[in-house]
Amino acid sequence: MWVKRDDQTGSELMGNKVRKLEYLLAEAQDEGATHVITCGGEQSNHARATAFAAAQLGMKSVLVLRTDDPATPPRPTGNILLDDLVGAEIVWISRPAWKERTRLMAEQAQRVVAAGGRPYVIPEGGSNALGSWGYVRAARELAEDLAGLEPITVVYACGSGGTAAGLIMGAKLFGFAERGIRFAAVNVCDDQAYFVAAISKICADMESRWQLGANVTEADIDILDGHVGLGYAKSRPEELETIRSVCRSDGLVLDPVYTGKAFHGLLAELRANPARFGETVGFIHTGGLFGLFA
Repeated sequence: MWVKRDDQTGSELMGNKVRKLEYLLAEAQDEGATHVITCGGEQSNHARATAFAAAQLGMKSVLVLRTDDPATPPRPTGNILLDDLVGAEIVWISRPAWKERTRLMAEQAQRVVAAGGRPYVIPEGGSNALGSWGYVRAARELAEDLAGLEPITVVYACGSGGTAAGLIMGAKLFGFAERGIRFAAVNVCDDQAYFVAAISKICADMESRWQLGANVTEADIDILDGHVGLGYAKSRPEELETIRSVCRSDGLVLDPVYTGKAFHGLLAELRANPARFGETVGFIHTGGLFGLFA
């Protein structure tokens, strides 16, 4: 099994989010933004990475984070501690209010404008057409990384769809199918239907903006459903045991929200059918270490 170490993209950024932010924050700079606004769960890796990347570029950050009780926010551990340290403004919202996150971020943007600033809003996970270019670029790297390992199936965690959209677009653009390289995502929340729709929309948006000719269809989107377990950011003992086992056998640290759940799903698929992915398997480590400290 081969692992693409996207957890090694800088300790304070760490993970797949920085690939998307490279493109998103370039646009924010071009637009003269003073504030970056984004959203996520209370231990959001994306929100933390956004806050640090913004600080490095001289911008302030506003993070709209969901939690059980906004009136009594969680203790500053893990990513929340880092959000505090880097000076991010945290706006706590309830889980029911999460469905209104787009509107709530727009309200924060209006507040920034009223105070004389210029906001730039980034969606959940940085998962839109522009952000997904980060993983088109990653696919281009993988085209070289995987030379000589084909045929191979590369598995990764899917939480908002942007990483998947970029990889799938890249696979089409760089002829991965002809080389025997395919991608499969383990969704860590929602279900297969949700992500097929979300990924299809992002790919369609990319085609609309840049006329890439990738012609992604639903048949190109492989979602390994059935491994969400207790729900997003909720761990079962067997998932935590997988994290411990991999750490002890290889010194590879997975996280409880994304990579640990996805790797556990990968192992479950292999136990059910050892030939599920062919002889050679790849895994993209998309970061998330700080989530362990919560």
